[in-house]
Amino acid sequence: MMETWNLLLQKLGIARKFTDAAQNQQEYVIDDETLLQMVNHLGFNLKKTDDSEKLLEQLDKKRWYYTFEPIYVVRCQEKKINAVVLKKSLPQVKIFVAQNGKNIPVDYELNICQERKIGNSEYILTEVLIKTELAPEYYDVTLTDGKEKHTCVLAVTPDECYLPPVLQKDKVWGFAIQLYALRSKRNWGVGDFSDLADFVKICAQNGADVIGINPLNVLSHDYPENSSPYASISRLFLNPIYIDVEKVSGFKKSMLAGSEKDLQQARSGNYIDYPLVYNLKIKILREIFSTDFDLQDPEFAKFCRNGGDDLELLATYQAIYSEYHQKCWKGWIDWPKELQNPHSAAVKEYAKQHQSEITFFKFLQFEAERQLNSVQKEIQSSGLKIGLYRDLPVGLSRDSAEVWQNNDLFMKDCGAGAPPDVFFPSGQKWCLGAFNPFKLKEAAYKPFIKILRAAMKGSGALRIDHVMSLMRLYIISDKSDKGTYIYYNFDDMLGIVALESYLQKCMVVGESIGNVPDGFIEKLHERGIYSLSVLWAERWNDGLGCFKMPADFPQKAFCSVGTHDMAPLKARWFGYDIETMYKLGMLNEQERINQYKARENERRYLLAALDYAGVWPADNPRQGDCLYGEGYPNGIMQAVEKYMGQSASKVYLAQLEDFFGVEVLQNLPGTDRDKHPNWCSKVPVALEDFSADNNFISGVSAVKNK
Repeated sequence: MMETWNLLLQKLGIARKFTDAAQNQQEYVIDDETLLQMVNHLGFNLKKTDDSEKLLEQLDKKRWYYTFEPIYVVRCQEKKINAVVLKKSLPQVKIFVAQNGKNIPVDYELNICQERKIGNSEYILTEVLIKTELAPEYYDVTLTDGKEKHTCVLAVTPDECYLPPVLQKDKVWGFAIQLYALRSKRNWGVGDFSDLADFVKICAQNGADVIGINPLNVLSHDYPENSSPYASISRLFLNPIYIDVEKVSGFKKSMLAGSEKDLQQARSGNYIDYPLVYNLKIKILREIFSTDFDLQDPEFAKFCRNGGDDLELLATYQAIYSEYHQKCWKGWIDWPKELQNPHSAAVKEYAKQHQSEITFFKFLQFEAERQLNSVQKEIQSSGLKIGLYRDLPVGLSRDSAEVWQNNDLFMKDCGAGAPPDVFFPSGQKWCLGAFNPFKLKEAAYKPFIKILRAAMKGSGALRIDHVMSLMRLYIISDKSDKGTYIYYNFDDMLGIVALESYLQKCMVVGESIGNVPDGFIEKLHERGIYSLSVLWAERWNDGLGCFKMPADFPQKAFCSVGTHDMAPLKARWFGYDIETMYKLGMLNEQERINQYKARENERRYLLAALDYAGVWPADNPRQGDCLYGEGYPNGIMQAVEKYMGQSASKVYLAQLEDFFGVEVLQNLPGTDRDKHPNWCSKVPVALEDFSADNNFISGVSAVKNK
């Protein structure tokens, strides 16, 4: 019986055990109760493990009940699919391939793989080998057997993702920024799309070719304080907070009458007051919408047509949520039952009765996309060789519009999180909505394709957050804090990513910091997906020894000093992140001491590496070592930037926080806003002052090795 249970778990892609990413590589064996919950989270009704054999038999038979899988993801040189047909119909079987409704003549052969009798009928599982060359694209395949037609999608993928021409021979550099953090003398207290366009010009003037930005997706309209860019309500649409209201047609300065004090307050602080900024912007945008916006604008009509049901349902969700958010604390799952189904008659009637409000939310998306398009035009005219490097979050809130709209596609009564590790012994319960791998394939991966296209649109590169999710996600049941890995069809997911990368001409980078399976990075590189590299991890002896020299950095990588989840250079040098975690109770006294000792060794190794590489600035040489954190070595920022600028990695991303000596973290993982001001720290220098700022000038010069 145990063998049958293990076979079932293997077939369903549920990990019975796994090893963590800590130095000691601890193995975790999952109890049967948790595993049984996972089987049911995937949509299978299994009451006890003793029933495994019956479910296995059902799964084995299932493939014989339909002709095609919904989709086949294949490589150009190996276009094989399979089909189940009646044995007596085999002589009449014909295969047709079409693209955009136009038939393509193809040469193919059928090979018999297996036979099976079900009831009184005999069936054959055939392999269809398409010999005709097909370019990477999506095709419709039709099988006829005399009387009936059966269809599927054929995704023909390239071997590798798209690679910009510049990276085929050269390396480039740019910046990793948080758009909201950009400070300017004209914005309303949060970085916006006009700031981003201005930053494009700054990059072009200084020879930078890529701008990495945080996820730009729409967040909660009613709770703007929930500001994490990784907690989107839809990965298909944009956050209106980035709209430059003064650039919206119909804006008049007089609209700000009575709000001058709020605007001054929003601009003056070092931290973003999200409710203040967002509500002020929405107030003025509502006034523009109600008094000046032309609902018959053909561009707006075109935008709404292109947005289709996805835009309609997002706007409807936002309208319903605004009405019910103060009486339904659990979100849409607590709405009146008839509104929980986005396709119900009640939702359609609600939309009819609230057209103005729904149209307003569409208007917000229209303006946001229009302004982002202007940024992309600026990138083209400025000649940035890669341009925007956008970020696709691994998941989203289960209270989101995306989950409400596609609830059947997500696993029920559970959410994505992180497994136990040395920092979080019980794991991290993120409660993020996670695609059901079986439902996702039944939908021919269309929801996944949609979010890829939305993020790749107008981008030169895409960062896939927690890229290991293409292979597996750590799922935790709502009923407990226990979980395990659920596996996806890795080859299919990689193939779809490669195909979309090719079609959208957008390269792909995988964020692979965490519990990375053996051989995973090699698999990414084989499909042309670049990895991420951070200075603090590029050390010998499993991250404990000397820093690697620039020439030893991985070539197929986007490298940086740190990330938004790590302390900026100066804060890390002094250990401010360690002290913050200690004060918040995230470290005990002994752990604090251990961390400080490790940080001291890190400083020692870093100084030695910078000395050996000879990267200290000639006009600002190091004076003393400050090994015990008693000071910040002269020229260390410039030395580190030069060190990274010389790395073998094809792309280096500098961080403004390092240039300007920022001493606070953008995000402290494991904390909420009541403990740490996550996602709201502004860059200390205004964009207009960059060109005259000595730190910015010397940082750029160091990166360029001048």
